[in-house]
Amino acid sequence: MAFSKEKRRLKIRKRIRKNISGTESRPRLSVYRSNKEIYAQVIDDVAGKTLAAASSRDKEIGDASGTKSEIAELVGKNLADRAKKAGVEVVSFDRGGYLYHGRVKSLADGAREGGLKF
Repeated sequence: MAFSKEKRRLKIRKRIRKNISGTESRPRLSVYRSNKEIYAQVIDDVAGKTLAAASSRDKEIGDASGTKSEIAELVGKNLADRAKKAGVEVVSFDRGGYLYHGRVKSLADGAREGGLKF
């Protein structure tokens, strides 16, 4: 039974989400990656609220040029700034079924540079 890439990713995502859940004290940093853009949110799953969000479509980042990995790092830094303003210092990283490599890793590194701890 061969899975498509997307079905395989969703299966892995479910397995990850069984173990990772965001709380008020340690929200979840969720990543979504499309072919062109990358999106990230800091989520409190208990309250069902998004505390901070950033994407490569934001005005500050949309003007930036560079590779998709460089832009993902900018998204991570931008998300870290917004999360700190919302009072978040520590998060659980949810890679969303994607491999911790390339753009996902760049976003995580940018968020760490911005001051988030995970």
